[in-house]
Amino acid sequence: QVQLVESGGGLVQPGGSLRLSCAASGSTLDGYTTAWFRQAPGQEREGVACVISGNGDTYYADSVKGRFIMSRDNARNTVYLEMNSLQIEDTAVYYCAADARVRAAMYPLEHWSYTSWGQGTQVTVSS
Repeated sequence: QVQLVESGGGLVQPGGSLRLSCAASGSTLDGYTTAWFRQAPGQEREGVACVISGNGDTYYADSVKGRFIMSRDNARNTVYLEMNSLQIEDTAVYYCAADARVRAAMYPLEHWSYTSWGQGTQVTVSS
């Protein structure tokens, strides 16, 4: 099973940018569907972006489309989430997830599709 470690969170002003990283070990990510989720206090975990195993297609939640970009670097076995035009509503703990099963490729923004999770990294957008 792949192990995941996120980094790059922090405090940023509205309109600013951050880049999150998720480094994998134990297996190569190119055989996994990978995704970024976020969870704000009192709210459910929300899928925001994903990369599908095999074809590398990316999908985004409507709330982040046009602002966030997810990418995968197979050489570094790392996925990234570039977050631009950040809004106060983007404040949350961000998690990286990965799963090699077909279920994840079919439902890539559903948290129940994934069995491997990172520990999370806090992103706070505030003036």
